Amino acid sequence: MARRGVMTAALGGLGVLALRPRRAAADDEGISHSAESIHQEPLIAARRDRIYAALTDAAQFEQLTRFSDAVKTMPPQHDPARIEPRAGGPFALFGGYISGRFIELVANELVVQAWRVGNWNRGVYSIASFQLHEQGTDTRIVFDHAGFPLGAAGHLALGWQRNYWDPLRRLLA
Repeated sequence: MARRGVMTAALGGLGVLALRPRRAAADDEGISHSAESIHQEPLIAARRDRIYAALTDAAQFEQLTRFSDAVKTMPPQHDPARIEPRAGGPFALFGGYISGRFIELVANELVVQAWRVGNWNRGVYSIASFQLHEQGTDTRIVFDHAGFPLGAAGHLALGWQRNYWDPLRRLLA
């Protein structure tokens, strides 16, 4: 569905909201009025403590990596996931291609990360937020990702599906 300046698309049944950039990147005060963001709400057939552990435990994240599309492009002897699950703790995932720091952690409820892709310009970080909500025996992840380079929304939205949500479903089945 498209409307003035806003485009909504569905990828694999997940809603994605991306704001199209306007021609003028900033006004006279330097304030940008264009942005992109991703909002997805995957439902995973697992308890939220298991999902939280998969996102914050290096050994479990490494298992998740085996089910991801990213593993196809990683060298066979890639660096294992490194995760220090504490506010300010660093992480490096998918052989170091994804890295960042934890901003906020609430056990089994919330993970907020300063998150970046290895080929982004130095110092460029986005914010990825995973809110975990129980729905019976399943968990709905209310996921928001913002602050990434313009034009990256489509690629990133598909990456979340193929490298996080689908692998979580397979790992925790």
